[in-house]
Amino acid sequence: MGIRKKTNKNPPVLSHEFVIQNHADIVSCVAMVFLLGLMFEVTSKFAVLFITVQYNVTISANEGPEETAVNHFHHGIKDLATIFFYMLVAIIMHAIIQEYVLDKINRKKHFSKTKHSKFNESGQLSAFYLFSFGWGTSILLSENLLSNPVALWEGYPHTLMPFQMKFYFICQLGYWLHALPELYFQKTKKEDIPRQLVYIFLYLVHIAGAYILNLNRLCLVLLVLHYFVELLFHVSRLIYFSYENRQMGFTIWAVLFVLGRLLTLSLSVLTVGFGLATAENQGFDLATGNFNILFVRITVLAAICLTQAFMMWKFINFQLRRWREHAQPQTLKKKQVPSKSKSKKDKANGVNGVNSHGADSPRARKEKSS
Repeated sequence: MGIRKKTNKNPPVLSHEFVIQNHADIVSCVAMVFLLGLMFEVTSKFAVLFITVQYNVTISANEGPEETAVNHFHHGIKDLATIFFYMLVAIIMHAIIQEYVLDKINRKKHFSKTKHSKFNESGQLSAFYLFSFGWGTSILLSENLLSNPVALWEGYPHTLMPFQMKFYFICQLGYWLHALPELYFQKTKKEDIPRQLVYIFLYLVHIAGAYILNLNRLCLVLLVLHYFVELLFHVSRLIYFSYENRQMGFTIWAVLFVLGRLLTLSLSVLTVGFGLATAENQGFDLATGNFNILFVRITVLAAICLTQAFMMWKFINFQLRRWREHAQPQTLKKKQVPSKSKSKKDKANGVNGVNSHGADSPRARKEKSS
């Protein structure tokens, strides 16, 4: 489905402005090529690599007298094609949300340029975090990972995943990869690009690293926890842009953010530092997907701890900046109160001076007669 922005100007074909205005139509055509490839026998084998989830493994499970076939999936190099296709889907969905939801709200609210860009960012991320949190929670419940936390490390390596879990990671990687071309399509300011590149890079490294190292269960739990906290922040920011007096959401988010960092570190140390360290299946084997060695465990824990420390540092700077902005109006009000009282005193002294030394006072008439 293409999205075409209404503009009075017709930029030259294949110019930067033309690509930016019509990027959703262009990407939709590219995605349609893969879908049309399914209709022909010659191209269907190639198109399936991009659209469907690869590396299917069928396992027979005994449930009573009958045997049922259960499909599981593992990762491989062909996943790059599937991730590319769903990156195109993410670009199309981004344009739909922008055109039919966020732009309409922006036209009603008349935000400034700064608020306009931040509102668009929070609106897009709120939709993604809400969808990912709900989907991830349903997977956790269906796999009983919340009621049985030992399953986070028990039976490692977790090379086989159910369809929902593998598709979840494919969509996650596709979404965060789509954020890179969106920096160009959305005309992101140069000063905002480094900040956005940092968190895109962190998401891609952590999700792809857990996917390759077969730590998908731990990664899923941490993503759901993190997405819930981030969802609260961006929803609070959307409310703040519309009603600046309502800032209670930021206070709740601040508490949950700190708790989220503590839970992330606790689960990571429990799973990687204790669970995998005491597991029977130790060693490094690419064929079986086993990466349970000391070097890998230390690297994983170091990456998680450094990321949490970086996020806490950004959080503290954000809170300090908010406190300074909140303290400035109060200091200005305190300065204005003495100045007003002083002006009243000066005015009163002036009135008394006129009464005591003015032309109509008895003292003035006496001095005039003498």
